[in-house]
Amino acid sequence: MNIVLITAIFAAVLAFILGAALGFFKKVFAVPEDPLAGQLRECLPGANCGACGFPGCDAYAAAIASGNAGITSCSVGGAATAEKLSAIMGVSGSVIPVMAVLACQGSSLHAPKKGNYTGLQTCRGAKLSSGGTKLCSWGCLGFGDCTLVCQFGALKLGENGLPKVDYSKCTGCKLCIAECPQMLLREVPRDRHGAMVLCSNRNPIKPMVSKTCRIACIKCGLCVKNCPEQCITMENNIPVVDYSKCTSCGTCTEKCPTKVFKIVERDVV
Repeated sequence: MNIVLITAIFAAVLAFILGAALGFFKKVFAVPEDPLAGQLRECLPGANCGACGFPGCDAYAAAIASGNAGITSCSVGGAATAEKLSAIMGVSGSVIPVMAVLACQGSSLHAPKKGNYTGLQTCRGAKLSSGGTKLCSWGCLGFGDCTLVCQFGALKLGENGLPKVDYSKCTGCKLCIAECPQMLLREVPRDRHGAMVLCSNRNPIKPMVSKTCRIACIKCGLCVKNCPEQCITMENNIPVVDYSKCTSCGTCTEKCPTKVFKIVERDVV
């Protein structure tokens, strides 16, 4: 009994000494907080998503205060946050709200699989181990890595095996864009108007394209030939739209035989 009591007393004394020592060293070696950084931090949303390029809101606030970052990098806070930061720092700047758009329609119904995949059940794992699970080498792998990193509940995996974006919740943080090993999630300005190609199949051989995905771009060139504004060109076997010329007339969506063209403001958002 005496041994137990002595052990308990010793542990309590040791804990007291260590606590006092920690408190002493905390005061001695404390780094004074920059009051400007603290003021800036109060303006940030606290998502700590890293979309600004810094590891959390505290680091971003410190970077602004030290002159190593601008006031327009917080996509989560958007224009309202940039306005608050602008008032404190005395500089001007605006945030362009963005959203994530999936440039693929190759669902489980349209894009056949290579075979039965039994490896790591993640997009990145499937990409590294077998080059992907579908015959289309550029299509969505469908394991939902992007949905796991979204901190705002804006992404979920649909029944068709493709991630679906809830644009009422998407903040444009770009975490899903960075996570996708196929680079299929694209950063698109929320105010963008015009046609967008929701396909990334760059195979130049038409018969092979149809075998790998039934709704992929078949490189027929009808969109290029029929665009009244001449704003579509073929680059790396994928149609590319010049948004400075596109009027959302919808000619490309009508002419496209596989319907890979969508009008952003009408069909995507």
